[in-house]
Amino acid sequence: MLNMKRTLAFLIAIMAILYSCRNPNDNPFFNEYDTPFGVPPFDKISTSHYLPAIQKGIDEHNDEIKDIRSSKKNPTFKNTIETLEYSGYALQRVLDVYNNALLADNSDSLQLIAKEVAPILSAHFDEVMMDSILFQRVKQVYDKRGSGSLNPEEEMLLEETFKSFVRNGANLERSEKEKLKQINEELAINTLKFGNNLLAEDNNWKLIIEDKEDLEGLPEMIVASAAEAAEAAGYPDKWVITMHKPSWIPFLQYSSKRNLREKVYKAWMNRGNNDNEYDNKDVIAEIIELRSEKARLLGYNTWAKYRLDNNMAKTPSAVDDLLMQLWKKTLPVAISEKESLQKMIDEEGGDFKLASWDWWYYAEKVRKSKYDLDDEILRPYFELNASRQGLFYVLEQLYGIKMIEREDLPKPHPEAFAYEVQENNGTHIGILYMDLFPRSSKTGGAWMEAYRKQQVRDGEFITPVITNVFNFSKPAGDQPALLTFDEVSTMFHEMGHALHGLLSKCTYRSISGTAVALDFVELPSQIMENWAAEPEVLKIYAKHYQTGEPIPQSLIDKMDNSNKFNQGFSMTERLAASILDMSWHNTLFRGKIDPVQYENSIMKGLGLMDEIIPRYKSPYFAHIFSSMYSAGYYSYLWAEVLDADAFNAFKESGDIFNPELAGKLREYVLSKGGTVEPMELYGQFRGKDPDISSFLKRTGLN
Repeated sequence: MLNMKRTLAFLIAIMAILYSCRNPNDNPFFNEYDTPFGVPPFDKISTSHYLPAIQKGIDEHNDEIKDIRSSKKNPTFKNTIETLEYSGYALQRVLDVYNNALLADNSDSLQLIAKEVAPILSAHFDEVMMDSILFQRVKQVYDKRGSGSLNPEEEMLLEETFKSFVRNGANLERSEKEKLKQINEELAINTLKFGNNLLAEDNNWKLIIEDKEDLEGLPEMIVASAAEAAEAAGYPDKWVITMHKPSWIPFLQYSSKRNLREKVYKAWMNRGNNDNEYDNKDVIAEIIELRSEKARLLGYNTWAKYRLDNNMAKTPSAVDDLLMQLWKKTLPVAISEKESLQKMIDEEGGDFKLASWDWWYYAEKVRKSKYDLDDEILRPYFELNASRQGLFYVLEQLYGIKMIEREDLPKPHPEAFAYEVQENNGTHIGILYMDLFPRSSKTGGAWMEAYRKQQVRDGEFITPVITNVFNFSKPAGDQPALLTFDEVSTMFHEMGHALHGLLSKCTYRSISGTAVALDFVELPSQIMENWAAEPEVLKIYAKHYQTGEPIPQSLIDKMDNSNKFNQGFSMTERLAASILDMSWHNTLFRGKIDPVQYENSIMKGLGLMDEIIPRYKSPYFAHIFSSMYSAGYYSYLWAEVLDADAFNAFKESGDIFNPELAGKLREYVLSKGGTVEPMELYGQFRGKDPDISSFLKRTGLN
């Protein structure tokens, strides 16, 4: 049945593509967008439009590249580097929409098209980046750098353009280029497959609960959500737990049914490792082999050395030093926490040893016992709309910007919200979409992306169109959407990324907004989380959804007192994932790899206890196997050191909205994109190098 459905979906997709080709005027990508602020006309875009638009964009890009490489004029910054930068506009425009759809609104038909598109795009960009004649023109301009004729941003674009050609194989021999093209095509296919497999695993699993007694311990809101999920899945009068975070996390926290917690936990930790058609083990082995081979072709011993050469950390040893420094401080804390949880189990008469599927449940019980606090006590104060308004309040206080909801804009999904972002004086900054709730077509997690990056084109300042995508707890029963504080923090986090895109003031698209070193890109997001927990801010937005009463000081005190609770567990699972990522990408493998066996050996060597697993096990580690964080998951911790030090500047000043510091943060961190080296930007904001002590103090690891 499944294969028959796929065949039918494929035939429908091909028919739609053929229809679109016969009616080119119906393809929205073939014309300038006739919409407010030039946002994509989402209401007119269908799956059938992507392939013809991508092919047309490739054809136009090829013509533009041909003009550059065949020019008889001596290469200059203007006629080579800048012209190259501005090429591919039509292609980029469709890819900005297409790539976001793959993450936030996927479907069987789109996946089929993506399988066809992935190798086409890989081949196209390889042809550009490995074009010897084009590279020679770039190199001639690069060899004359430092003459003083270029401004700093032009110098950076020249540097990054040349480096990009080299890092993508322009210096290789012909036979090596052909090999690299083959590797890139196979990587594109496999990383796409990894993500599609994971989406299928998430959507296909569900725990169907028929006996009401099996709901014991679950808060009323979670029960109502499970009932609505069951109704939607065709199981009336039952309850369904899914692999969406707002479903499985509270189940592990509150369900008193240990056997069901184990079932849910094992389903979550075995995604991509079920020896079925969506198994990711062979995909991982293929990706690792291909990345290793690509790194060696480009002159690096390992993929990690290749990747980190372009980051703040520069070398795997610098990353390892940070991770192991934190690991030595964290593991004893996690062991102490384990002992505390086991003590509670023993005191309750539980005749069993703490297991990983027990940790969330007993940690929540200890937190309630020790601090008289749990997520369900806090949740009524974090109604989604009020929390969002609290976030907007912070933006206005810090940067003098306001968010105006626009009902007249096309939306990427009917459930999304659209906002015009303005300066306080009414000047237009950009457009922000917020897509809040889980659905089967959406990848899990939360992220920021651009439908249009900020840039200057033909002398016109092009404003950005940004999206924040989430998977938050939905309204349940008679209750509105009530968030956990972790979800509120996620909202603030992703808005930090959005600000990085929205407040960008650069000339060139390729180095604007979030186009910075991977271990710097998380600074704008992570520093925003700090304001979410500040008492001054909480009293503005954290109001009981029924009474409107602000969160009492007693609860704020409990939040503050418990903010280091369970840090051993949280930091250990994050560090384990970061170390796993580096182990995968900084090792010289010989022969066939068994991903599960390899991961187990790494964790055993670390001394990771059985009761904690890496936050992401390899078969569902999408950050590193289907996203941009390969050899880069450490960047969250690296940037956390920066953000703790940066926010400490506000705390030291006595004003968390200090206008001078906010102005510096906007000018040097949020507006410069990749036009200046990140450590230089941080120094311009902070006035000194970052200090790890603020991070250690905040996490209780000092």
